Amino acid sequence: MTSRTLMPVFALVVVCIGTAALASYFRFQTHNGPIARAPAFSASELGALPSEDWLTNGGSLSNDRYSPLAQINTTNVAQLKGVWEIHLGSATAAKYSGESQPIVYRGVMYLPTGDDEVYAISIRNGAVLWRWNPHINQKISTVCCGWESRGVALGDGKVYLGLLDGTVAALDQKTGKLVWRTSIGSWRHGYTITAAPLYYDGRVYSGISGGEYEIRGRETALDARTGRVLWRYYTVPGPGQVGNDTWPKNSNAWQRGGASIWNTPSVDPALNLIYFSTGNASPDFAGAERKGANLFTASIVAVDATTGKLKWYFQQVHHDIWDYDAPSPTLLFDLQVHGQMRHAVAEVGKTGWAYVLDRATGKPIFGIQERAVPQAASQQTYPTQPFPVGDATVQHAITPSEYKALVKATPNVKYVNGGKIFTPYTRGHPVFASPGTLGGTNWPPSSYNPGTHMMYVCGVDQAALFTGGKLNPYKPGAQELGSAFVPVGPASGTVTALDMTSNRIAWQRSLTDSCYSGSATTGGDLVFVGRDKGQLQALDARTGKTLWSFQTGAGANNVPTIFKQGGTEYVAFYAGGSALGATPHGDNLWLFSLKGTLGPATHIGKAGGVLHAGEKPDVSKGGQVFAANCSVCHGALGQGGNGGPNLQTRPHAKIFARVVTQVTNGGGGMPPFKGTLSPAQIDDVAAFVNQKVAKPTR
Repeated sequence: MTSRTLMPVFALVVVCIGTAALASYFRFQTHNGPIARAPAFSASELGALPSEDWLTNGGSLSNDRYSPLAQINTTNVAQLKGVWEIHLGSATAAKYSGESQPIVYRGVMYLPTGDDEVYAISIRNGAVLWRWNPHINQKISTVCCGWESRGVALGDGKVYLGLLDGTVAALDQKTGKLVWRTSIGSWRHGYTITAAPLYYDGRVYSGISGGEYEIRGRETALDARTGRVLWRYYTVPGPGQVGNDTWPKNSNAWQRGGASIWNTPSVDPALNLIYFSTGNASPDFAGAERKGANLFTASIVAVDATTGKLKWYFQQVHHDIWDYDAPSPTLLFDLQVHGQMRHAVAEVGKTGWAYVLDRATGKPIFGIQERAVPQAASQQTYPTQPFPVGDATVQHAITPSEYKALVKATPNVKYVNGGKIFTPYTRGHPVFASPGTLGGTNWPPSSYNPGTHMMYVCGVDQAALFTGGKLNPYKPGAQELGSAFVPVGPASGTVTALDMTSNRIAWQRSLTDSCYSGSATTGGDLVFVGRDKGQLQALDARTGKTLWSFQTGAGANNVPTIFKQGGTEYVAFYAGGSALGATPHGDNLWLFSLKGTLGPATHIGKAGGVLHAGEKPDVSKGGQVFAANCSVCHGALGQGGNGGPNLQTRPHAKIFARVVTQVTNGGGGMPPFKGTLSPAQIDDVAAFVNQKVAKPTR
């Protein structure tokens, strides 16, 4: 082809994709040489502090998200700028979340999007070296809390991913081609995977999600070479197993007991133990049919890495009816406490407390007291709950002034027990309680800095309205919450530094938005956290002072990866927004360094669709818009879900104009979709709700 014939093609490319995207288009076409094959990493390699590479989801086997690098530090972080930014072109609809922390090895970054597409990207120039699209079934209806993948694992020449359909896949690291794919649960029965897997000692470890769909949780170990299942550890014990007596006798409640694993395990190679924390009991808010403590829900669990046998456990919340589970990853650290070296495992749950335990025994390092709590017989509530010695990162009660503001929106709810944590509720007797169902700390991982002895925790400070309800007959794959919950009042957040020599707050930042990103910390005395409105920020690790803030162009609901290449320290960050957090969506992958020249993004989020004003609403298209944007909160059929009301019974859902107004402007805890959806898409989804979900009013 001559240059004369090439020019029209070039012009056509410009017209089709726009000049702003042209650089990204050609960058995607640029190969950057051969990809270095990862070995079967040893325990010492995976356990070392990350420097040139970032080999596991948590940085190392300790999951502490700590980089010892100090080239970027408190004195110069304000100069941090973008080296490059690319748009992945995947998972930008409202049902997706961008929560995957990149893995880095020998100049290549590996990460998935919320649609389970996996990318290998050159650190040098942002070129996409390969892309794997699993063509995940878009009709999957059993995903809780947004479509997301929180990362991949790497080892033995393969990239490993847990998928939303309940399978674990291994890809050839150099080509992105599928090597094996193993099912560890069926999405049709409620089993999905959102956590990043872990590669360790020739095995791939993966948890399973689905506690809102009456599943039985489990951790699964697979052979890294073949995908063969080596063992399964069930987080709800069966008859004859330790903990089964904490479920009702002569009942099959344990078979649907929940206890999802939303996180990647940490590992202590010296003890040959893996540690993970577990999710809520199922059904979430109905305790009547599951009398007992309900082990091992809302717990930290240690099992033998080779055999999967239980070593010890610690339950954070007994017989949970508030969704006070433990979805955040466990992390490991060593430090002196009262003059004695302690080897700790810690996790911060939705209660907002840090549970700090001895890695070998599971015994509390600072003490955890069992205290009596208010009871509700119809909920079979447990008489006591664990109260850790130390400070909570969010408030545990609703003040009278806060209650006055809440009662305006919900005048029939009584102010019971001060709205404190563990306040019970029953059918017909709703209550406010704080924290709400989003936390404390939800999935966002915490980090630990050995130089400051501090753990850095993201928290959500928001109450919830809890109501009683009745159960539906069990149906595999059907969501069953057993009640309803509604976040109330504006969500604020906290970034907290907990001194791990005492489990007390060293400093705390109060935010006007939720802290829904997690943290990473460095030897340069920095803590990186993301903000809902798109800013990636660097704080002074010792004081909490903001030293740098950079607009990434989408909800910064993720954790950065810090590494060094060619003598230069880099920070990699994927900004995609959050479905559950209702933050601006995007597909923005950034690389930062002190040598960068790119400034902040100038636009936040993306507007979807093409205007077709004057056309009649299309109910079929509205169904697609609903599935991509609304089902995460309202359920696949509008039956109510993760904080969203049941549209099938809501009177205003029957009125087309009211639905259009609500979708456009938001309100009552729902985000506005003006600017995210086109006017035509809003009309389409309103018609779908009006005609297919609720019976229309003429």
